[in-house]
Amino acid sequence: MNKSELIDSIAKKTGLPKKDVSGVVGALQETISGALVKGDKVTLVGFGTFQVSRRKARVGINPKTGEKIKIPAINVPKFIVGKTLKTAAGGGKFPPDPPKSTRQ
Repeated sequence: MNKSELIDSIAKKTGLPKKDVSGVVGALQETISGALVKGDKVTLVGFGTFQVSRRKARVGINPKTGEKIKIPAINVPKFIVGKTLKTAAGGGKFPPDPPKSTRQ
């Protein structure tokens, strides 16, 4: 599923216009990216956690020449799958939607 298909799916499920959903999806991407740039982690309970992980500097080998090369340390984004998503993706079922509030 690509971004456009995700927007279509959310719009169908929520009844919101695609333009509004597109804005929300874009804001979500910007918010998560901004948090990661600051070094924060973003946790969506049941879905997963986005965080930045540090890869150590290391020595690699150029496959063409066999020459050893230094690979510098780098920060990389990382996603850790939450329990609910892991269960669903493994053939389980998502928990049912919570009951809608009758309070007004």
